[in-house]
Amino acid sequence: MSFDDFALHQRVAAGVRAAGYHHPTPIQLQAMPAVLAGRDVLGLAQTGTGKTAAFALPILQRLMTGPRNRTRALVVAPTRELAQQIHDSFRTLGQATGVRSATVYGGVGMQPQIQALRRGTEVIVACPGRLLDLMGQGHGDFRYLEVLVLDEADHMFDMGFLPDIRRLLAALPRERQSLLFSATMPHDVRHLVDETLREPLVVSVDPPPAARTVDHWLYPVPAHLKTDLLAALLRHWDARRVLVFTRTKHRAKRLAEQLERRGFFSANIQGNLSQTKRQQALDGFRQGEIHVLVATDIAARGIDVSLVSHVVNFDVPDTEEAYTHRIGRTGRAEHEGDAVTLVTADDADMIRRIERRLGERIRRERLPGFGYDVAPPQRLDADQRRFERGGSPNTGGPAARGGGRRDRPAAGAARPQRAQRRGGRGRRSGASANRG
Repeated sequence: MSFDDFALHQRVAAGVRAAGYHHPTPIQLQAMPAVLAGRDVLGLAQTGTGKTAAFALPILQRLMTGPRNRTRALVVAPTRELAQQIHDSFRTLGQATGVRSATVYGGVGMQPQIQALRRGTEVIVACPGRLLDLMGQGHGDFRYLEVLVLDEADHMFDMGFLPDIRRLLAALPRERQSLLFSATMPHDVRHLVDETLREPLVVSVDPPPAARTVDHWLYPVPAHLKTDLLAALLRHWDARRVLVFTRTKHRAKRLAEQLERRGFFSANIQGNLSQTKRQQALDGFRQGEIHVLVATDIAARGIDVSLVSHVVNFDVPDTEEAYTHRIGRTGRAEHEGDAVTLVTADDADMIRRIERRLGERIRRERLPGFGYDVAPPQRLDADQRRFERGGSPNTGGPAARGGGRRDRPAAGAARPQRAQRRGGRGRRSGASANRG
């Protein structure tokens, strides 16, 4: 089946071609006919399954007829990055339609968002906090709203947005089409479905399997040597696009600063940064000016960067689903990638669960020449101060080459040979993937 079978308006179809989409994904095949018919839909699908297009294309189709200069569709997302990504998808898919889209989220100035609401922009993509703030100030006319989308509902609840969502629903017209997408169905999401959707079609897409184009590696390491091992691996790979995941905002910030002092072009993206700085870090990563981007799981939602060569789990994720989500950032569009996890003895249980999800045992590796036997420092305060200045517990001295000079990471030993696992086959390439 192709997108032609949906009988989309020719201007909407032009956007499909511009995006490079050819064949619908499972979530699009199952959800789009119902959304196009005006039904409420509950979609159980993870990021990367194509769900953005599954609701964006029917919304654009609907807005091709009827009045303009009125806000007729509202998409609510948990993070600024995801809101921006959805907005970009509307702009790409709707580039020939004349339908306008605008974002509303915190961390940036209010005035452009107020203007977008005042002029009746047809599609508003918003985070709940800023949207409620502006509505409380009297901005935004949703009397003509026809479609509401709640995207990644489970993560909105994880971030404490449930009261905001309920306040928002109370302020919107009751007569509307409602679409809700969520990777999981916790208790709060089930209640929201009952409150929001009317006889919805339930569409469930199995979590995508780990990409066949991704190799998985575990590097056992004592906790106090994690940063040193990461730096050593980065030098060996000499990679230009590495995404590193940490569990907390504080660790993401601190790790990026430590890598910067060691001579790597690095940045972090986490909730405490202003939106301007988050966007600068993401743009620098996309453009190749930033080689190592350190992120938390929440902040990373909406990061869609092609040709990420390595994903590194500096901290082992809390769930198997989070592991799948993280590694989905590499090995895209038929390009190969590596998923590397730094593990300590405390991570054994989660690693077993991840391996069950993958259906295979992940290969354990040791980096030749790395000082695994260095004991943790005895004088924590003194060593911590030295570490913050750029020193390293592994070396006892400055870790940045040339005293912290911003040199390009030097090339080192080659990454593990793929020929051992893949029969020496070469790199593959392909067209851009159709991902939501």
